[in-house]
Amino acid sequence: MTSNDEETSRNLSSNVNYDTMSIDDLHEYIADMAAEIEKVKLIIEKKLAAQNTADSFFKK
Repeated sequence: MTSNDEETSRNLSSNVNYDTMSIDDLHEYIADMAAEIEKVKLIIEKKLAAQNTADSFFKK
């Protein structure tokens, strides 16, 4: 992850006061969280592929 990605993650996971957010802001927040989840899923897939490659290499 780049430092920009890490900052985005921190911003999304920080304490959010939902009471002060408009409905549009809440929809945007949900979209941002969904995008973050998809990004993390891709990172997990890449790490699993790398781990499987390493496992298969060292199990020979």
